[in-house]
Amino acid sequence: MGADCCGHGATFEGLSADYKRRLWLVIAINATMFLVEMGAGAVAGSQALQADALDFLGDATTYGISLAVIGTSIQIRARAAILKALSLTAMALWVLGSTAYHVLILGIPRAEIMGAIGILALAANVASVLILMRYKDGDANVRSVWLCSRNDAIGNVTVMIAALAVWGTATKWPDLLVAAVMAGLFLTSSIQILRQSFREMREGRVVPAQ
Repeated sequence: MGADCCGHGATFEGLSADYKRRLWLVIAINATMFLVEMGAGAVAGSQALQADALDFLGDATTYGISLAVIGTSIQIRARAAILKALSLTAMALWVLGSTAYHVLILGIPRAEIMGAIGILALAANVASVLILMRYKDGDANVRSVWLCSRNDAIGNVTVMIAALAVWGTATKWPDLLVAAVMAGLFLTSSIQILRQSFREMREGRVVPAQ
C-alpha cells in the first residue's frame, strides 16, 4: 500500500483495523526475537547479535508507540515519530560505544551460534516485512514502522555474513564491522524519520516521505 492508499491522493495514517492487527503480530514476533538474540549474543560473545537484538527491541517499542497514537492529531503523531527516531539514535550510540569497548577485549565470537540464530532471526524478519508490506508508506508514524522493519531484515542478513566471515577468518573484526554498519543504519533511518516528522509538524498536515 503506497502513499495513495485510498485512491484519493491521501497519505495513509494507520486508520485501519487490518493494519492494527498486523502491528500486534509483529510486536509479538520482535519482542520474542529480542529475548532470543540478546541471550544468544551474550553466550556467543557477539556484538553483532546483540546489536540486532536491540533492533528487535526498538521495533517492538516502535510498533507499540505507533498503535498508541493512531487516530490522534498530526502533531502528536509527528512527536511520537520524533521520539522513535531519537530511540534509534540512542541505539546507534550504544552499539558504537559497546563495539569500541569490545575491541579491547580478547576473544572471538562463536560463529556457529551467530549463524544458527541468524537463520531464526531471518525467518522472523521476513515474516514481519511481508506482514507490513502493504503499509510501507504513509505519515511519519507509519513510515517509521516500515523503516524499522526494513532495518531488521538488512541487519539480519549482515549478521549472517558476519558469522561466515568470523568462521572464515577466525577473527572478531567482521563481527565488529557489522555492528558498526548497523549503527550507521540506525542513524540513517533516524534522520529520515526526523525530517518527515519536522515537515509534518511545520506544515500541520501529513506529508509523503522524501
